[in-house]
Amino acid sequence: MTTVEGSNKYRVIGTRPMRHDAVDKVTGAAKYGADFSAPGMLHGKILRSPHAHARILSIDTSKAEAVPGVLAVATAADFPIIAARPLDYENFQGNPRLIAENIFANEKVLYKGHAVAAVAATSQHVAEGAAALIDVEYEVLPTVLSWRDALKDGAPLLHDQMTTRFRVERFGPGDDTGEISNIAGHLQHKLGDIDKGFKEADVIFEKEYETQTVHQGYIEPHVASAVWGSDGRVTVWTSTQGPFSVRTATAAILGIPDSSVKVVPMEIGGGFGAKGVTYLAPVAAVLAKKSGKPVKVVMTRKEVFEGSGPASATFMRVKLGAKKDGKLTAGQVYMVYEAGAFPGAPVGGGAVTTFGSYNCENILVDGYDVVCNKQKAQAYRAPGQPQAGFAVECAIDELADELKIDPMELRLKNAVSEGDRMPNGVAHARFGCVELEEAMKNHPHYTAPLDGPNQGRGVAVAFRAQGGQVSSATINVNSDGTLNLITGSVDIGGTRTATAMQVAEVLGIDAEDINPAVADTDSVGYTGNTGGSRTAFDTGLAGIAAAEEVIKQMKGRAALLWEVQDADVEFTDGTFVCSKNPEDKYTFKELASRLMRTGGPVTCSASAPSTGVGPIFSGNIVDVEVDPDTGKVDILRCTAFIDAGQAVHPSFVEGQIQGATVQGVGWALNEEYVYNDDGSVANASFLDYRMPTSLDLPMIDSVIIEVPNPRHPFGLRGVGEGPIIPPLPALANAISHATGVRMRKLPMSPGNIMEAIESN
Repeated sequence: MTTVEGSNKYRVIGTRPMRHDAVDKVTGAAKYGADFSAPGMLHGKILRSPHAHARILSIDTSKAEAVPGVLAVATAADFPIIAARPLDYENFQGNPRLIAENIFANEKVLYKGHAVAAVAATSQHVAEGAAALIDVEYEVLPTVLSWRDALKDGAPLLHDQMTTRFRVERFGPGDDTGEISNIAGHLQHKLGDIDKGFKEADVIFEKEYETQTVHQGYIEPHVASAVWGSDGRVTVWTSTQGPFSVRTATAAILGIPDSSVKVVPMEIGGGFGAKGVTYLAPVAAVLAKKSGKPVKVVMTRKEVFEGSGPASATFMRVKLGAKKDGKLTAGQVYMVYEAGAFPGAPVGGGAVTTFGSYNCENILVDGYDVVCNKQKAQAYRAPGQPQAGFAVECAIDELADELKIDPMELRLKNAVSEGDRMPNGVAHARFGCVELEEAMKNHPHYTAPLDGPNQGRGVAVAFRAQGGQVSSATINVNSDGTLNLITGSVDIGGTRTATAMQVAEVLGIDAEDINPAVADTDSVGYTGNTGGSRTAFDTGLAGIAAAEEVIKQMKGRAALLWEVQDADVEFTDGTFVCSKNPEDKYTFKELASRLMRTGGPVTCSASAPSTGVGPIFSGNIVDVEVDPDTGKVDILRCTAFIDAGQAVHPSFVEGQIQGATVQGVGWALNEEYVYNDDGSVANASFLDYRMPTSLDLPMIDSVIIEVPNPRHPFGLRGVGEGPIIPPLPALANAISHATGVRMRKLPMSPGNIMEAIESN
């Protein structure tokens, strides 16, 4: 069941056309990364470290090179950037030197599964056998497996030249403190006077919360193929969320210009943020250059777990001050995020999320980016924010219990409005915080009776700050009035269709009259990653800009036919009309059929900088039943809410809500990387890594609130990431109400719940 609050004033936007790639996806015609093939293609295999922390003393590849069928072997020595640039820690985001060090270990391996070398051979079996013959001599070093180990006095250092950088902004290099430790960064947000806020409080509440390392759960493993042409240009086919990011990183690592790298994005079998960085493209490219053959490298599922990036494990201490009536006077959070082997944990996203939903004058957030001997953390749907939301929303619920105030009343009493300050001091834009919370409080689910003694209801809300990136689009007008729409945004969740619908709305045609395609990096202007809930918004802006240029040029063609000035042609609802003689009209299709007689085809391209996307706000109401004998949690009912601004395609919005909610359920109840003492992942397969199945889930009702976003012509907001945040605390709150025992550590698996009950 879906409820849409608001009115649809558009012809195409808000409808539910069939997605353009549906038939290819369901019939298997769509081509994914592993489907790439080329004559004479070689298969690559990567040798990975058996140690979590060790110095590389030597690498001898001679035995592998002597194996029949082996045509190339590569190590970090084959990456020109390694010798050309020292390892620097100033910038964490998109730093190609750090990316190179993660793709191939140089002086040290920093986690079990860290890639050391690669082989290209005539078959996968030959490559695998040859890789095993590479002789690597290690000096094993003490292991730092968690943030706790990393912060201990005298802890072994992963990077003996890395100093802590202090920042007050989410992005930017920050100030170098000169302190060498395993703390890569300290981010601080401060509003008002925190000491004054706690002095004014009638009640002060303080608790600690913890989450574990989790996997994004994408079905398709990482894959990349490469061909190095005789012209010195390399072409890469890969599964990625950011073909231009892959181009930039690959070119920098290989020491060649961006213009010498072409990236062809294949269809993507899931990413959720984890495929915004490359692990394999430079490796495949080097092997292709050395062998003179096309090379394809595909990770196994075990390699995905051991050799790519999960979401950060975290520790958080939340302290709240409030008046007896529930008004917050102070909020403080101490946050530690595991970055894994290299700096760059998403602590910035978490820091803004903490009190982003609350109007509190006195806030202090201290976030720490801490390295340890695990896989380098990568983005996972709302990076860093589910963890922060878990801590703060659980604390808010506990405060409501202590004050004996309805949890939604407490949230509404402290709800933010436009102009209130985020924790980083930036004023909130317009979004539907109050509207969504009122919808939750008034929803029948919120007051529906619970039927059993072991049942509980939990609520949570979530704020996600949104940025944006530039996108590009090209429109070719065909003579039959249809369009070819070319963008650089990899399609995750139907963004081809969402962009096409916005173009159709501008041009007054049907979405079915548009053929949207995702192009390679040579065929379309620079486009940022598909991620950050920005694609329908930002790439939609590029499509709108290109469509407006189409209208401008076609007005000129109509003016030629009518022998008037361009200014005398108006365009309304898909029809061109001569203002001097209103009987002179052409529909879009009619005029398209005359283009070849008036100057040739119309092709329009546009690049649009983001206008900022705007915030996301979401919420959950969840009912659970907990078996007191086993600790097993059954979700009885789940209602998920989001302010979508304007739902372009409501079915896609529902899909994003439901998919993100399911991932939040898994994160809350079962999912975690289990590490052995040597740093190896004990559950590195989908047989052992416990993700939810249909048997674990109820029907997820979705409620779409529409508070139009003034930053977009049609009022859009991002919807992909916000809904993953509230399930973690909502389930924790529900379980706590069902059992009478507070769960402050994830996952809330049956064993962990029983342990909490028995120790209470």
